[in-house]
Amino acid sequence: MEFSQYHVDALLNITNRPSLVFTEGHGMWLTDHKGKRYLDYLQGWAVNCLGHSPQCIQDALTEQARKLINPSPAFYNEPSIALASSLVKHSCFDRVFFANSGAEANESAIKLARKWGKKHKNAAGADRYEIITFNHSFHGRTLATMSASGKAGWDTIFAPQVPGFPKAELNDLASVEKLITDKTIAVMLEPVQGESGVIPASREFMQALRALTKQHGLLLIVDEVQAGMGRTGELFAYQLSDVTPDIMTLGKGIGGGVPLAAMLCREEVAVFEAGDQGGTYNGNPLMTAVGGAVLDELLKPGFLQSVKDKGAYLGAELVKLSEKHGLEGDRGEGLLRALKLGKNIGAQIVETARDINPEGLLLNSPRPDLLRFMPALNVTTAEIDQMISMLSDVLKKLGH
Repeated sequence: MEFSQYHVDALLNITNRPSLVFTEGHGMWLTDHKGKRYLDYLQGWAVNCLGHSPQCIQDALTEQARKLINPSPAFYNEPSIALASSLVKHSCFDRVFFANSGAEANESAIKLARKWGKKHKNAAGADRYEIITFNHSFHGRTLATMSASGKAGWDTIFAPQVPGFPKAELNDLASVEKLITDKTIAVMLEPVQGESGVIPASREFMQALRALTKQHGLLLIVDEVQAGMGRTGELFAYQLSDVTPDIMTLGKGIGGGVPLAAMLCREEVAVFEAGDQGGTYNGNPLMTAVGGAVLDELLKPGFLQSVKDKGAYLGAELVKLSEKHGLEGDRGEGLLRALKLGKNIGAQIVETARDINPEGLLLNSPRPDLLRFMPALNVTTAEIDQMISMLSDVLKKLGH
């Protein structure tokens, strides 16, 4: 079927898409409407943590669909209970709220913090509601999460913003401290800023931030929508720094490709009352059954160690590639990595890599001078080698 035969104009234009339609996906590979294959290092922006269409997700979907799809969140269902129990068991949190997207999970965290601020007022007896976030951060595309984000230009697109999100600088404790007022209730950050170019919070900063928030009676919220669920080589990215946050959000990888997210909190922060939070599809058994299957895979013996090993391997190969082509090196954690290009050629690389034949390469350039790599966590070293070789050819083709 030719691309012109697809009625793409029926879709609202929200992004610039290339003229191809993906029809199949298996592991690290996607296939388009003409049968061309692409080695996929986006994986839905770190969503497909086990690659495209893994068997465990196929099995979970078909088995659960035969039983029960959505009884309503007004009732308990077995898969949501099982997944919540496993998340609690393997984290420092006590309670779980399921949602459909990372933005929803972050909205829930913001609401919970503000509810906490109503119950724990300042010395003058007023509500505390401000949440310190960070420049260059990304927390979602709802009005509140866009306001919480520090993405350049987002303060004007749908102005006015939701108030109450002063911005600090990542890895700069003084910039956080000077924003604390009697209105502050929490600090919210990504342990690895993904959309800004894979910028990790240092261990020292995370530990000092936890101490500072405790000193001032503030909540610490970690947004692990992109960095959680094994992406950094730990099940959760906060574990890299040996800190205990109060609230954590998950998305993307928790569903392995299906719409699933979660907000986790410690018992003393669980102040929602009946009616405060909800959602028509939240915690439905079809999606939480998939989440349970994904988590079971991540928890298998040796899986997370393999992510660390392959993350180190990918980082080392990116350094070699950088030296070969005169670029500026690698950074990141686990299998969330970036190649610093040193020049604004990211878009050229992405387009050229996608269009090469006989097989294409799918890459992401969140900034003009940088490439981001988000492969499946079960990517093979052979697939890493293949990507490095393909990318090297692209750089040569572009004269770099």
